[in-house]
Amino acid sequence: MQRLLVALLAAVDAAIAAAIGLAVLLAPLTLLWTLAFGVGADWGALWPLTGTLWQFGHGVPLDLTIPAEVLTAAGIAPEAASFTLSVTPLAFLVFTLLFAARSGARAARAGTWLLGALSGSAAFALIAVGVALSSSLGVARTPLALAILLPSAVYLVGAVCGAVRIAWEDGDGGILDRVHDAVDSWGEWGPVPAAAVRGAAFAVVGVVAASALAVAVMTMLRGGQVVALFEAARVDVLGATVLTLGHLAYLPTLIVWAASWLAGPGFAVGAGTAVSPAGTQLGVVPGIPVLGLLPENGSMWMLVVVLVPIAAGAFAGWAVRSRLVWEGTPLGLAQRGAIALGIAVLTAGVAATAAVVANGSIGPGRLGVVGPAALPFAMALGGEVLIGAAILLLAPRHRDELAEERTDRWIAEMAASDLPLNDAPDAGSSFDTTPLDDLPPRGSGG
Repeated sequence: MQRLLVALLAAVDAAIAAAIGLAVLLAPLTLLWTLAFGVGADWGALWPLTGTLWQFGHGVPLDLTIPAEVLTAAGIAPEAASFTLSVTPLAFLVFTLLFAARSGARAARAGTWLLGALSGSAAFALIAVGVALSSSLGVARTPLALAILLPSAVYLVGAVCGAVRIAWEDGDGGILDRVHDAVDSWGEWGPVPAAAVRGAAFAVVGVVAASALAVAVMTMLRGGQVVALFEAARVDVLGATVLTLGHLAYLPTLIVWAASWLAGPGFAVGAGTAVSPAGTQLGVVPGIPVLGLLPENGSMWMLVVVLVPIAAGAFAGWAVRSRLVWEGTPLGLAQRGAIALGIAVLTAGVAATAAVVANGSIGPGRLGVVGPAALPFAMALGGEVLIGAAILLLAPRHRDELAEERTDRWIAEMAASDLPLNDAPDAGSSFDTTPLDDLPPRGSGG
């Protein structure tokens, strides 16, 4: 009965996650639709538009075809009538990922993490199938297979990661416990995988925080250019509202771009362009207001920003090393080096995945190459994090840390023998002491 209840609750969580994502799109679109076309407007395209945008927010590319009358009215070249839009507004994807992780963690606490993750993902996949089959637009089409698989995969990854994180620590009485026991049997190498994952989480959080701060700083420094592009667009209040909501949906995508800029490789805003600390090379940039945040030029001196990912790696190494000392888990140089390498590899994997969903096409022609390149971004960020983590993890251990390790080893040896533990030596001193009351009186000759 409990397993069935967990499966039902996980399915309800998936339905709520999908409903919130669709409602966040449907509610403002309904209001904007009413203001733009009136109460008597044709509402038949509202749901297909909502479903298509929901799929696009989960990484599904859009194949856009501009009608001929629009091409003529806007003076657009015929060769620009069809193009692919694939730079994802990551706000929807991140929300689904976090909501799924929360649901998976709750299923793990109930003791059925695998069933909860699978049932929730299956429910979300059914919703994705319904949305894909009922939201077909003539001007914006999505591949049916990707429209089903990508949203379902996002939810599955989030649910499994959230569930495994809890089940690994608390135990599940099943496959994870067996894997945990097998890893523990590695001796001194047993704590390495968990420490590497923990350190990678710290490194990713540090890089994301620094990138978000960089976007905020650029908004303050170049807010005037953004406002000027808003004015140049000559849109009314309704159009300005739509642009603002779109910018908010793309905020996580901009954070990924900023992370690639901090790491050094930067990103592109069209074929043959580059925006990096070493220099900025731009041609004609689309008049999208948020692109006003792009720096106009760069300098070799700005490469000092690569110290930010190195600092994030150092923060991760410090957090891992402090946890190991607190748990009383002394590790040798080889194990600590493996942890630093694991932190770098996992961070690079996260960076590559983020770059894949944050780059692509935003228009025809040269606008088909936009965003950070996955391989340079992953290699640069992984290498910088490795440097920072290695500095903290491979540095010589403090004498207090060594003294604590010796004391713990002595207590363990005494516990295995018949000697009393109250004779343990002080970690900071190797001299025996005698209570003052047991000393002989002065002048007694003793």
